[in-house]
Amino acid sequence: MPNRMLSRLVLGLATAFGVLGAGSAGAVTAPILVAEVDSGKVLYAQGATDPWYPASITKLMTTYVALDLVRQGKVSLDSLITISPAAAAEPPSKMGFRPGTQLTLDNALKIIMVKSANDVAWAIGENLGGSIDGFAGMMNETAQRIGMHESRWTNPNGLPDARQWTSARDMAVLARALIRDFPDNRALFSISAIQFGKSVMANHNGLLGRYAGADGMKTGFICSGGFNVVATATRNGRRIVTIVMGQPSARERDLKASDLFDYGFGQSAGWGAQTLDAMPASAIGEPPDMRPYICDKRKPMPVDEGPGAIAAGPDAATAQLMAAAAPAGSALALATLNSATLRGRALPPRAPLQPILVWIGRDPAEGAIALNEQAEAEKAERAETLAAARKAKSDAVAAKREAAKQSKIAGKATDKPAAKAESRKSLARGKPGIPSSASAYVPAESSPILEGSAKPKIGALKPPAGKGNAKPAAKTAAKPEAKATGKPSAKAKTNAKPAAKAASKASAED
Repeated sequence: MPNRMLSRLVLGLATAFGVLGAGSAGAVTAPILVAEVDSGKVLYAQGATDPWYPASITKLMTTYVALDLVRQGKVSLDSLITISPAAAAEPPSKMGFRPGTQLTLDNALKIIMVKSANDVAWAIGENLGGSIDGFAGMMNETAQRIGMHESRWTNPNGLPDARQWTSARDMAVLARALIRDFPDNRALFSISAIQFGKSVMANHNGLLGRYAGADGMKTGFICSGGFNVVATATRNGRRIVTIVMGQPSARERDLKASDLFDYGFGQSAGWGAQTLDAMPASAIGEPPDMRPYICDKRKPMPVDEGPGAIAAGPDAATAQLMAAAAPAGSALALATLNSATLRGRALPPRAPLQPILVWIGRDPAEGAIALNEQAEAEKAERAETLAAARKAKSDAVAAKREAAKQSKIAGKATDKPAAKAESRKSLARGKPGIPSSASAYVPAESSPILEGSAKPKIGALKPPAGKGNAKPAAKTAAKPEAKATGKPSAKAKTNAKPAAKAASKASAED
């Protein structure tokens, strides 16, 4: 494809993304920066001064302020930090210390660098600054003093706050200042793991122990900012800092950082290379919100540790085209930003961890005693909670039985009046217990056979012709009257005899 046509295609894609707006993840430029630590010269940059949500790389700023106070003699690394109820209530990642727990500033800094514990970072801010607002003021003042231009701080742990911003350039300035101003504390940023009691916690930085020469510093993740890392590595005495922000997974962030390190170590910054201090300000007014792209509600919440998965970005094709159209040096760097090329790759297995012991209290012995006391207190609380749960369950069963009993009693009381009313209705209809609609039980006095009939007259009966019929005729004549009156009358008896005689005479005549 001719270069002119390729340039037009790239320009068209860039214009299309611009039309989609900055709210779309595909239109956002993820900040990237590679620079030399000693000289501050930039080896590669992309959106390096754009505002971005820092997440837990904020704890590098918290650490600088704390070490600066130690350098000034206002506190010492042995000073005790107390966990307040507000600190204990901070969400994970956290150590879960109970309110009132104390630990040295030295151990607190190790914990926030490795475990990235939000509760401990909050406690550092409260104890050293008097309040979180006071410590945030110290963070902002220090940032301005060491040359950070885009950063604004509101809390010491990096949990989501729309007012807290930074940039890749500012984080590179901070990394250089930490290495330059506190050479005795450089090991703080390369601890592979900490051990607290029986628990061993590995550093979230996936480059440590996996990428040759990696020696710090800090990772961070929130949905609005994606996966960030400030990392340093050294080869042949040359130290490089790499900042990668806004990545969709920890694994993708680490792979891209390793590729950028490879690229940086392969480049030589000339005498005319741009420096961090000379980088132009961004035209973007506020950080983009990456939440819709990073934290999909249909998938599990991503975490800032573990191998993770490689997410396919919507800008992969654009990145490839821009790399092909760009100069050869930057094409290599841009090619590493294509998610499709990372799917089948992984960093080497991690080297064996070398945990550093941390404790609560002034020393390990005091910490062991405190841990035992806390364990006993937690055991007692669990027992009380279990007993309360059993009692609540028993009370609920008893209440259910009592309710059933009362319902049964109430039902019987309601059934008696109903039964009486039904009985009265039955009596009103006729015989008790016999439905009025049952024709088989119609009373005799209302029978249609007898109703309206006149009493038969015996004398009017004519015996049928034939011999021997006089006696049955007399009986037939007598029965209706007997049924009608219930008892044959004397008149009926008197009339029966002449009738019999007449019948006999008639028979003889025949």
